[in-house]
Amino acid sequence: MAYLSDAPFPDAVARGATGGPGFLTDVVALGSGGEQRNIRWSQARAKYNISTGVRTRAQMADVIAHFRNVFGRGHSFPFKDWTDFDSGGDNATVQLTSTTFQIVKNYAVGANTFVRTILRPVNGTVVVKVSGSIVTPASIDYLTGIITFASAPSATPTAAFQFNVPVRYDIDQLPVQANSYDNQIVTQIDLIEVTDE
Repeated sequence: MAYLSDAPFPDAVARGATGGPGFLTDVVALGSGGEQRNIRWSQARAKYNISTGVRTRAQMADVIAHFRNVFGRGHSFPFKDWTDFDSGGDNATVQLTSTTFQIVKNYAVGANTFVRTILRPVNGTVVVKVSGSIVTPASIDYLTGIITFASAPSATPTAAFQFNVPVRYDIDQLPVQANSYDNQIVTQIDLIEVTDE
């Protein structure tokens, strides 16, 4: 399954989508009334219903064209989650080697910080700093989010950026009901985040 970076989901429809991050947790109720929980995913996997973003006939046409071009569930593509699409400022990167660093986004609550690996930063939005000064690295991989330097930087770099979520349709047939020319109804079109490409 290929990632079609040149087939982004229509932003105007994405703006009205419903959804967000999700986890997979096993919950076992005990005889005492307590419970045990097993967190099976270390990273969240987002899911979106984009039918809530379709407001006009033209937007439905955009979705149909997009669906055909990515062959339903066949290809993944970039999706802008309007509730969470930028770094919110400078975020520390994660060092992979002395010259390569992974772009991440940190979500802090009190003393806890959840670190999210960013795989699809938006081309042209990444600003890299070392010790507070803007620098130009040797390369930025916009598919993996890896920053590469020609030589080891003097400090751990930070990055500010926008990013997309790599998703695919979770259906192979669009459930569109046309009541009239300007009244098309669709109750559920799910997109699901992919992390294995």
